[in-house]
Amino acid sequence: MCSQEIYDQLNSLAVWEHMAPITLAEMRSLKLMNRIDTKYVLNYDEVFTLLECCAKAGYMVQHIDGKRAVGYDTLYYDTPERRMYLMHHNRVLTRQKIRTRTYLSSGITFLEIKNKTNRGRTKKQRIEIPRAHFETFATDSAALDFFTPRSTFRREELSPAISTRFLRITLVNSALSERITIDLDLRYADYRSGHTAAIEGMAILELKQDGLTRSTMKELLRNMRIAPLKVSKYCLATALTVEEIKKNRFKLKLRDIEKRLGDLNIITAN
Repeated sequence: MCSQEIYDQLNSLAVWEHMAPITLAEMRSLKLMNRIDTKYVLNYDEVFTLLECCAKAGYMVQHIDGKRAVGYDTLYYDTPERRMYLMHHNRVLTRQKIRTRTYLSSGITFLEIKNKTNRGRTKKQRIEIPRAHFETFATDSAALDFFTPRSTFRREELSPAISTRFLRITLVNSALSERITIDLDLRYADYRSGHTAAIEGMAILELKQDGLTRSTMKELLRNMRIAPLKVSKYCLATALTVEEIKKNRFKLKLRDIEKRLGDLNIITAN
């Protein structure tokens, strides 16, 4: 199924009639920039079943211009030797990722710096940048002023490394204490070689919460017998598209994903 077909199918689901919408403006109080993330891998049938459960549990769905599934374009930066990827592969607890992200429905683009602490919390900071600087954020003076005191990397050692594109559904619980993103139709590309990859039929769900509240989403997933599975879109994309790089840990992760999905259909192109 191509991206447009998936996009049309997601936005025409009957379940949206039973789920209250929430706008970007209404979600401003739920930024969760300092949070605990829990990730899960699902197949598409499980996503549709989960959405039905979410509707019954009172979850709201973010809508932008009437659409519930919206496109994201993300570009991860790294050093020539891909130190950010290798730190993650080698289980360095305190690490950082630098990326730009465009919301395709609006064209709004951000430079984002994500820090993972040794206590498992994710702290994200971001600044809006011109879309024209998506691939060259350092040429924007405001972005550079934002980047310099916050990054553990020098700007001159970073360049575009991995591109990810996907469709995202965003859910919010009625108490506004947790946000759930469900990413589907994930497409990866190595910016440096042009190699591309995708895992057909895989969705990545991420539960974002401050860690202090009960989670209905965790209960719904537990009832469906879906266990958490740590997975990084950036690292998965790198392992699938970059040939000569250390990837033993992520080969094991792919086996875990295969067990979760029941099949692993990886599509690659050079």
